[in-house]
Amino acid sequence: MKIEQAERLKAVPRYLFAEIDRMKGEVASRGIDIISLGIGDPDLPTPDHIVERLIAAARNPRHHQYPSYEGMPAFREAISNWYDRRFRTALDPDTEVVSLIGSKEGIAHTPLAFVNPGDVVLCPDPGYPVYSISTLFAGGEVHPMPLLAKNSFLPDLGAIPARIAKKAKIMFLNYPNNPTAASIPKGFFEEVVDFAGRYQILVCHDAAYTEIYFDENDPPPSFLQTPGASEVGIEFGSLSKPFNMTGWRIGWACGNAEAIKGLGKIKTNIDSGIFQAIQEAGIEALSGDQASLSGLRKIYRARRDMACDTFSRLGFSFQVPKATFYLWIQTPEGQSSAQFAARILNETGVILTPGNGFGKYGEGFFRVSLTLGENRLSEALARIESAGL
Repeated sequence: MKIEQAERLKAVPRYLFAEIDRMKGEVASRGIDIISLGIGDPDLPTPDHIVERLIAAARNPRHHQYPSYEGMPAFREAISNWYDRRFRTALDPDTEVVSLIGSKEGIAHTPLAFVNPGDVVLCPDPGYPVYSISTLFAGGEVHPMPLLAKNSFLPDLGAIPARIAKKAKIMFLNYPNNPTAASIPKGFFEEVVDFAGRYQILVCHDAAYTEIYFDENDPPPSFLQTPGASEVGIEFGSLSKPFNMTGWRIGWACGNAEAIKGLGKIKTNIDSGIFQAIQEAGIEALSGDQASLSGLRKIYRARRDMACDTFSRLGFSFQVPKATFYLWIQTPEGQSSAQFAARILNETGVILTPGNGFGKYGEGFFRVSLTLGENRLSEALARIESAGL
């Protein structure tokens, strides 16, 4: 019997990181020691006090039944309180916050709530692949917003044709940015709010990296800090990056109450919420000792400086990032992103992420993830340097 995939699956390219895993397996089969600078998966452990909270909560029988769909009231209140402390932004935990099984899940389900077949979704390019893939699953049309070096990797809102803007239902944004590591300048979110209000577009801001920054006096903003943002948008948050909890799958969406209600309606019909013991751990992360964050930023700053020193010495062109744990670097002249990444993998055993995996406008770049300990990162950089590039 032939099993035929749905047309929506046929339209979706192979997921970027699944393809990297395939290439990794091929090279490893030759006996080469692989060092991955590919996927942004923190190598550091979750802080002990969060783990201990999970252990205690997991022993509580009341957490062994179905959780609430929207998230425990105490978890949503912890998110609200954290936004108040971190961003001076007030959120109603009952109507403006919903828990997510990781922010990726919420991002993927958002177009199902708001996009009809034929509607347009404005997606950054290069960008996190889930923005465009979830749009295709909902039957929407992706309109790329090029993130170009000459524009500091910001979308040019004025370049979006009015006919496209009038058909657009959602605009995805992500700052600090993956993959370009760009930070948001003052005033840009105000432009976004004005544009979204003019064309009635729901802004969906992916804020996964707001806590990974290197100047303690200049923390990245929340989109929801911007006057009028709660009228036009929502924001996705995650515990994955700041607390090294990628495997725990816990995050949230917050902001415009009607938009949160729509996303919540999708979720109640698809999933059954987050294990409540994990939500208890989330409460501990947001409400407990925050000292680990400062230490985490120092570690990533040291790794950034080490990698920037090597790639700068080798003559590569890039902007030193103010936030995230990525470097976004131009490939050598005459080599495509895929060709360069494949060459590095085959010659050195080091995995780099080709920029074209993030979209058309990622061509000519590669991404380096700094989620490796100092010794392995140093070895990876030494291998690249010794390759005679």
